[in-house]
Amino acid sequence: MRDLINIMDLSTEEIDSLIDVANHIIDDPEAYAGKCAGKKLATLFFEPSTRTRLSFEAAMYELGGHVLGFSEAQSSSAAKGESVADTVRVVSGYADIIAMRHPKEGAPMVASMKSLVPIINAGDGGHNHPTQTLTDLLTIARKKGRLTDLTIGLCGDLKFGRTVHSLIEAMSRYEGIKFVLISPPELDLPSYIRDDILEEEGIPYVETTDLENVIGDLDILYMTRVQKERFFNEADYIRLKDSYILTPKKLAAAKPDLSILHPLPRVNEISVEVDEDPRACYFDQALFGKYIRMALIMKLLQID
Repeated sequence: MRDLINIMDLSTEEIDSLIDVANHIIDDPEAYAGKCAGKKLATLFFEPSTRTRLSFEAAMYELGGHVLGFSEAQSSSAAKGESVADTVRVVSGYADIIAMRHPKEGAPMVASMKSLVPIINAGDGGHNHPTQTLTDLLTIARKKGRLTDLTIGLCGDLKFGRTVHSLIEAMSRYEGIKFVLISPPELDLPSYIRDDILEEEGIPYVETTDLENVIGDLDILYMTRVQKERFFNEADYIRLKDSYILTPKKLAAAKPDLSILHPLPRVNEISVEVDEDPRACYFDQALFGKYIRMALIMKLLQID
């Protein structure tokens, strides 16, 4: 039995294979319509979600399977004090695979130790979000035609942004990658990511607070939301939430083939005027999440 807790649980060869399968699903969805017939996916979302939860559900339905689960902790026995371990042990008797989101870092790992079926980490606090990273990699591969030799700008909340942490881990294994880290000092990249990955692996990176000064160097611009739910102090959130707002004016200096990604939801860090720019990829990115999750579900269920 195989789980996906961290993007590093997958080799680059496995990631490339998942991308190939997702691309084939996009080209020929009918070929996959009954691949998971008779299988059940449980979505255990202890934290609010729109795209991740619904894309998992859409993925399973399009594979011909069924879905059960809950969309918030208050609608589960967690509201009565039941532990994650007990919830998962019970639900794993009802389903063939589980996608789980939890506000506490490490909760999916605990779940994987008790589950009778594969666990997919659908986001744990500010730690990891491996299926969003697979979505990001599919998007980059389709938009740029490669996962190598890219300068990637990561902008906004790099401290709590689990999507940023997972993407750095994944892309650090591909050749010719350079990162440009753009954030206010209070939201800069955690030292364990900087030291254990970028420094340890000798991956070139620069840190700056000025998006406009570096935007012309970027092949990918990955915008992130400053996450109110991660702050203990509302005053700090209010002070930092509008640190970076991407506008058409700021894009004037960017490359014509820049790809703008965002894991969504967007608040106001990307102006709606940017949506019509052909470089805006974030709505395509959200759609690609369904296809890569279809490929992942089949892989973990060992379905060809």
